[in-house]
Amino acid sequence: MFESITHFANPELLWALLLLPLLVVWHFWKQHRLTASLRHSSLQTLQGLPTGWKVYSRHVPFVLRMFALGLLIVALARPQSSARGETVYREGIDITIVLDISGSMLAEDFRPNRMEAAKQVAEEFIRGRMNDRIGLVIFAGESFTQCPLTTDYSVLIDLLRKVKTGFLQDGTAIGDGMANAVNRMRKSTAKSRVMILLTDGVNNMGSIDPATAAEIAATFNIRVYSIGVGTHGTAPYPVKTPFGIQYHPMPVEIDEDMLRQVSALTGGQYFRATNNRALKEIYEKIDEMEKTRVEVTEFHRYSELFYSWLLAAIALLLCELLLRVFVFRKIP
Repeated sequence: MFESITHFANPELLWALLLLPLLVVWHFWKQHRLTASLRHSSLQTLQGLPTGWKVYSRHVPFVLRMFALGLLIVALARPQSSARGETVYREGIDITIVLDISGSMLAEDFRPNRMEAAKQVAEEFIRGRMNDRIGLVIFAGESFTQCPLTTDYSVLIDLLRKVKTGFLQDGTAIGDGMANAVNRMRKSTAKSRVMILLTDGVNNMGSIDPATAAEIAATFNIRVYSIGVGTHGTAPYPVKTPFGIQYHPMPVEIDEDMLRQVSALTGGQYFRATNNRALKEIYEKIDEMEKTRVEVTEFHRYSELFYSWLLAAIALLLCELLLRVFVFRKIP
């Protein structure tokens, strides 16, 4: 019957609803004062008489009138519904995650290991973005585009989950991974382009030097946020033996100077992650720094809803009138 009310044009009139309880009290007080008494020598002849339904329902017309009055007060307050719209302008961001999948990413200084921790945090980062194109490039001794720039995050996440060490020749070709990402974003029309480079080693393979790749990225206005993954000192590395998995301490060697240089050349930042929590916090910082700019123009449109309340009040008053004339008619 009544649509969702979000606003009253004359809300001060709703105070009149407080009069209804006073009118109810006045009605029953008046009814008590008007109750007639009948003197009779004996009440025995009246004790067996049944009480008619009209006696129990004699207050129905008054109840209908009170409801009608309440509806009229609400109608006078002019209930309205508000439709809010917005015009949104978004500045597109293209983001490519460049992920190291070399064998050293199986080290277990992260839980369950560096690779799975990196994938989990990257997935959370992807789920937190909106309307940005995100791609995935993986590298080890060579580089491969696992997923081109896309807004289909479900497909991207599915491809991210399938990434494992051993997909590519082992090694660490950081420069090739960066160059591959630059090639994917160089024709982008987005106003902001970002590369998130995650590695746990030193560039030891590939045909492109990381510094050269960074200079090319800077030419295309691509900022590089580099993340060095690994604890300090040594990390437990699983090794298969005839007696099962054994863990050997593996020295953590991250070329932090090179990663700082790469980020500095492109206007980005370098971060060091030594555990799962630190890695998650780094992604959260990058997420905050690379938020999509949104400009919103709002407008409101109000729809009058008092018609329904007014018609309902008139219907109740009509019912009261009919009951008083045909059912509860009084004899003068």
